[in-house]
This record gives sequence, structure tokens and C-alpha cells, in this order.
Amino acid sequence: MQGFQLTLFTVENRRHHGKQLSHWLLQVLRELHIRGATHLVAAEGIGHDRRFHSWHFLELADRPEEITVIATGEEVARLFARLAEEDVQVFYASTPVEFGFLGKGAPAGQGQCEGQGQGPPAP
Repeated sequence: MQGFQLTLFTVENRRHHGKQLSHWLLQVLRELHIRGATHLVAAEGIGHDRRFHSWHFLELADRPEEITVIATGEEVARLFARLAEEDVQVFYASTPVEFGFLGKGAPAGQGQCEGQGQGPPAP
């Protein structure tokens, strides 16, 4: 299948509808039936505003967070429409990817890499 690796960047103290933004984003992904998301928490980072963000032993509020999703173009469009509807401001990066499942037990109809489940083509 063809789609995108979408990474959303935020910090722990950002809120939306009273929830931590990263948790709200995961909830929205689930509501939109977008399969597969990974929530990563970092020790340090530099934001799009060039500010240094880090967690401190006593204060975790500024800890950088990422949510990475592999999704089809239609799924990304639905997510972006929802974020626009909710007026959520979040920095993102998007890269075109091929994705699928490998192995005999792979879900039917969910796409496999070229070669019918043999893995990606050799370089």
C-alpha cells in the first residue's frame, strides 16, 4: 500500500479539551479508525520556535513528544480535516512510504510489500 509516515510534534504541557494534546491526538486517531500510531516521549529537543525543550526531574511539563502514524492519503486528509475543525495547531512532518504486512498470518486485504509478502525489493 502507498501512504505517508506522519509525525506530529508537541510538548507534554499542551492541552486540548482539557486533555494532554498527545493523548487527545491518539483518541482522535482511534475515532477516525486510523490504524497504528506510536507515541514517543523524548528527554530533550529543539522546537520549531528554536526553543530548547527538556524534562527535568521535578518538572516534566516541557517534555517533547511525538506521535508517528503510517496512514493512507485519505486517512491523513481526514485527520487534517479534523485538526482544522478543532483548530489544533501542531507541527508535523510527512514522508511518502510504502507499507504492508509480511508473513503467512498477515491480515487479508491489508496490503503487502511487492513480491507477495516476500519483503521489500532488494536494492
